[in-house]
Amino acid sequence: MSAGRKLLIAGAAALLLAAGGVGIAQAVGGDSEEQVTGPEADRAKSAAVDAVGGGRAAEVERGDDDGAAWEVEVQKGGRELEVNLDSDLKPVGPATGDDGGGSENDEGETEDED
Repeated sequence: MSAGRKLLIAGAAALLLAAGGVGIAQAVGGDSEEQVTGPEADRAKSAAVDAVGGGRAAEVERGDDDGAAWEVEVQKGGRELEVNLDSDLKPVGPATGDDGGGSENDEGETEDED
């Protein structure tokens, strides 16, 4: 086998390994915008609803920012709140409203961020 042919085969093998690595990373990491289901997602929904003092969890996704493991959208009082939870299902920062401009206090009222 010639040196050129060996180089071509080695390059193709490296390309396949790289593509396989990207595929594995996508499968493990997933897309954070994709809805998550199952027992872990149900626990995240429950924790998010408790964190804002009631409401209904509408969506749950894997978190990707602010150190959050989970992002849960909770509908409460005609508003949609985003609750970020860490891997222990504890809130990471305040719940933000659908406009992203404030956080909700314990009485369900929006407070402006300064």
